[in-house]
Amino acid sequence: MDFAPSQRSLEYQEKLLDFMDRHIYPAEPVYAEQMAESGDANFDPPVLKSLKAEAKARGLWNLFHPHESEEWGSPGLSNLDYAPLAEIMGRSPQIAPEAMNCNAPDTGNMEVLQLFGTDEHKKQWLRPLLAGEIASAFAMTEPAVASSDATNVRLRMDADGDEYVLNGRKWFASNALHPHCKVLIVMGKTDVDAPTHRQQSMMVVPIDTPGVRILRGLPVFGYLDREGHAEILFENARVPRSALLAGEGDGFMISQARLGPGRIHHCMRSIGTAERALDLMIDRAQKRVTFGEPVANRANIQDWIAESRIEIEMIRLLVLKAAWLMDTVGNREARVEIAAIKVAAPQIALKVIDRAIQVHGGAGMTDDFPLASFFAHQRTLRLADGPDEVHKRTIAQVELRRMAPGWHRS
Repeated sequence: MDFAPSQRSLEYQEKLLDFMDRHIYPAEPVYAEQMAESGDANFDPPVLKSLKAEAKARGLWNLFHPHESEEWGSPGLSNLDYAPLAEIMGRSPQIAPEAMNCNAPDTGNMEVLQLFGTDEHKKQWLRPLLAGEIASAFAMTEPAVASSDATNVRLRMDADGDEYVLNGRKWFASNALHPHCKVLIVMGKTDVDAPTHRQQSMMVVPIDTPGVRILRGLPVFGYLDREGHAEILFENARVPRSALLAGEGDGFMISQARLGPGRIHHCMRSIGTAERALDLMIDRAQKRVTFGEPVANRANIQDWIAESRIEIEMIRLLVLKAAWLMDTVGNREARVEIAAIKVAAPQIALKVIDRAIQVHGGAGMTDDFPLASFFAHQRTLRLADGPDEVHKRTIAQVELRRMAPGWHRS
C-alpha cells in the first residue's frame, strides 16, 4: 500500500490551503451576516458567488470529478489524491465544498448522470451542474418505510404509454430547497413482481414537474440548512420514458454505485471538521485561565488533545486505505473499508467536537463558534448514506463468511 501523496496532489493542497486562508475563512462571518440579514433560510448569499468565481479562476473547481476535462476545469484526480483536498474543504463545511462545486448531493448526482445518463440528460442537466449554474437533489429516503433498506421504497413509477406516472412521498431530499435546484434524481418501484433487487428504478425528474410538490424543509437538530432537506409529495407526476436512468430495474445498482464515492467524500470532510475542532479546542485551552493557570495545563485537557490527535490519525489512515483500494481494485473490493470509515469517521469527529465544546464552555453551544453546527451535522452522518448499523452489518457478514469453508473475498 502506498499512501504517499502525488506531486500533483501536493500542488493542489498548497493552492487550496492558500484559497482557504485568503478567502474561505474570511468569508465565514460575511456568509453568516448575509444569511441573517436576508431572513430567508434558503437565501443564496452573494459571497458564495464571488467565492465560486475565485475558485474557478484558481483552478479549484470540480476537484472531485474523476475525469480530466479542460472544459469543466476538473483535473481528474484519483480518490487518493482527492482525499486530502476534501479534508481541507471539511474545515469549513458550510461553504468551502459548494464554493468549489464539490458539495453533496450534486457530486453524487453528477457521477450518476455521467455513468448512467443519456446524451440528452448530460446536455440538459450534467453540463449546467458541472458549470455550477444549477443545483440538484437526490430523492430516495421515504418517511413511511425503513429506508436503510433501499428495497423498501414504495414510490410507484407506473408505465403509461410513453410516460411514467410517479406517486409517493420522499423526505430528506437534501438540496431540494436550494434556490438553484432544478432537477431531482428519484428512486422508486417500477415492477413489484420482479426479484427484490430488480424492482427499483431511478429517473431524472425536473423539480417543476406538475404533481411534484415540496411540502416542507425538515430541520436537523434545530438547524434549517440553507440547501434544505425537503419532504416532497409526488401526485400523478408524469415524466417521459426518456427520464429513466440506465434501464428498468437498475435503481438499486445505481444507488450502490452512487453511494460508495459519496460515503468516502463525507468521511474525508469529517476529518477536516475534526481537525478544525481540535485547533479551536487548543486555542481556547491556551487562552482561558482557571484557578490561576491556562486550561491547557490541566491533565484531562492534555489527554483530550492527545487522544484527539491519535484518533484523527487512525481514521485518516483508514480513509486513505479505502481511497487507495477504490483506485486500485474498485469500489466493490473496497466495500468493507468504505463501510468501516462511514462508521468510524463521524464517530471520531463527534468525539473531538464534543471535547472542543466542553473546553469552550457555554460558548461552545452558541453560534459564536462553529462547534454546535459541526456537532449537529456530524451526527446526521451516522444516518446519512446508510445508518451505522447497516454498515456494521456489511462488515460482520464479510467477517462471518471469512470463517466459512471455501470463502474468498469478492
